[in-house]
Amino acid sequence: MVTRIWHGATPATKSDEYLTLMRTIAIPDYRSTPGNKGAYALRRIEGDTAHFLMVTFWESEDAIRAFAGDDISVAKYYDFDKDFLLELEPHSTHYEMYDK
Repeated sequence: MVTRIWHGATPATKSDEYLTLMRTIAIPDYRSTPGNKGAYALRRIEGDTAHFLMVTFWESEDAIRAFAGDDISVAKYYDFDKDFLLELEPHSTHYEMYDK
């Protein structure tokens, strides 16, 4: 299994609205992709900035490609992201996942 982690940051004043979009648009999109084994949005507010981590679990890199494109290191963005994020970070990170 592969874990994909994306980071983004918004102004804290926009974080509730952004979290709603993540929960109603992004998470269902991730979870509806064949090979996705789970998707979770994490938020941490630090001063005037809200940090978000999107942590997703995939059965394989091929499943991630079906979601994100051929270069799985490239972050995927939604149309609404540019209205909220302080910057469009170019990459997501991936980790092989083990339970034993």
